[in-house]
Amino acid sequence: MSLRYGYVTNGLTSHRLEDALALLADAGYAGVALTLDHVHFDPFAPELERRAAELRAQLDELERRAAELRAQLDGHGLACVIETGGRFVLDARRKHYPSLVTAGSERRVEFLRRAIDVAALVGAPVVSLWSGALEEGDDERTAWRRLRQGCEEVLMYADAKEVTLGFEPEPGMLVERLADFERLAGELGDPPRLGITLDLGHCVCLEEEPVGECVRRAGERLAHVHAEDMRRGVHEHLPFGEGELDLEAAIGALVDSGYDGMVAVELSRNAHEAHRLVPESLAALRAAEAAHAAKEVPA
Repeated sequence: MSLRYGYVTNGLTSHRLEDALALLADAGYAGVALTLDHVHFDPFAPELERRAAELRAQLDELERRAAELRAQLDGHGLACVIETGGRFVLDARRKHYPSLVTAGSERRVEFLRRAIDVAALVGAPVVSLWSGALEEGDDERTAWRRLRQGCEEVLMYADAKEVTLGFEPEPGMLVERLADFERLAGELGDPPRLGITLDLGHCVCLEEEPVGECVRRAGERLAHVHAEDMRRGVHEHLPFGEGELDLEAAIGALVDSGYDGMVAVELSRNAHEAHRLVPESLAALRAAEAAHAAKEVPA
């Protein structure tokens, strides 16, 4: 069974959304990982904020725009996952602020609720999220308490909407390794709606085990996958072939695990090269999968 490949729209910011979706569909992708941001789908569009007191009007407008997006996705035959990594979506001057671990975390919780609303409206089964990083002077114990509380609130909302959360360990954040995610999941009681977004490049960057072992360690918790190349100890997303990722081993492990979610290419700093990297990345993924399949065929 072939894996389902997608592309994160933070790497398509030089394209209009309708053009980005067409580019992916024409290249042969099966899905898109939509980053909620001002570029493609702003969950805090100005017309909504001007009527902040009119909750029903906000929801009506969000539903209208989500319906338009769902029609575009259906028209191109693309599945969807919702990404929440917009850099300045909540604060124009501070990247990824506030997060689930900082002061003001309730604003991040509200944003994640809105992301879940969008996911439910467009038929996306997964919302991908992360913890955030400690600010200077922050207390780690307080940060973990905020994180648990925020996750509990978001999980309750996700459960009601039948949406799964894919929590991503991210270099430099409070939850940056698989062990940190396992701690969080355990402290939350291993809720069924909490899965993991496994970034294959992050495994190269930080984890002690080879990438295939990381896939197997994630196991049934695996809800979403990000894919790009990376070098050990350097958090820089690279096109395939420019880092140290064993792509064949990673894809082979995903195939062997029976993973049926999306594998989404994430090249957020290469949007100006999307016209080239979109088809090249898919070709690399398919070649890795074909190489793994060839090894599995008996001589």
